[in-house]
Amino acid sequence: MDDLTPRQVDILRAIIQEYTESGGAVGSEILERKFKLGVSPATVRNEMVGLAKKGYLKKTHFSSGRVPSAKGFRFYINHLMKKKEMSTTDEITYKNSIWDERNESHRLLSQSTKVLAQKTGLLSLTATNLGDVYYSGVGNLLNKPEFLDIALSRNLFVLLDESNYWERVIAKFYKFDEDILYLLGEEDFKDPLFETCSCIFGEFEGKNIKGIIGVVGPKRMYYDEISPQIKYISQLLGEIINSQDL
Repeated sequence: MDDLTPRQVDILRAIIQEYTESGGAVGSEILERKFKLGVSPATVRNEMVGLAKKGYLKKTHFSSGRVPSAKGFRFYINHLMKKKEMSTTDEITYKNSIWDERNESHRLLSQSTKVLAQKTGLLSLTATNLGDVYYSGVGNLLNKPEFLDIALSRNLFVLLDESNYWERVIAKFYKFDEDILYLLGEEDFKDPLFETCSCIFGEFEGKNIKGIIGVVGPKRMYYDEISPQIKYISQLLGEIINSQDL
């Protein structure tokens, strides 16, 4: 699987699980205590060094442990993640929450953005090729330790109002013809301030409008739970927009 051995895959999976739950750099000792990897701490340390050399882990400035890099998370998303299926109840809740706004695109997109923020507990964002940007759940981000970093939050909040930036994201989405688009840290944001930040977007398109809807949050978000929600609401928006000829 890519250039990783089965043991390295197991260790990377464990590191991502621990980092997602704790938010802190992960050391070999905690992996040994919490995960049954079947090897000694020394072997775990050596494999972590190997994962770092291959670009799947990064060393932080404040700890001897490691955190997953964008490459590590992307490997997890593409090869290891098992998406959790949405329940019929959740699908109905999403649909009922936006259905009454289906006749007017502005109200539909605004309400969809609010509902997504409420359901995910993250900041949600919708942008269109017409230059409209909707976002909701700013307060949700301030409950995440990563966004107590004033420089990160300030730059993100400035970015939310830059419609040209999100139009470029829309163009990237359609250029690569992705089902779900992930923006992961410094690598995708092209800014080291955003190293701990991530986005997940789905696309929708109608006769007169196309755009993206998704969430912004910490890079250690629960992709397996959130990705199916993004896919569902983006597809639902596309169906409504096309049925209403918006």
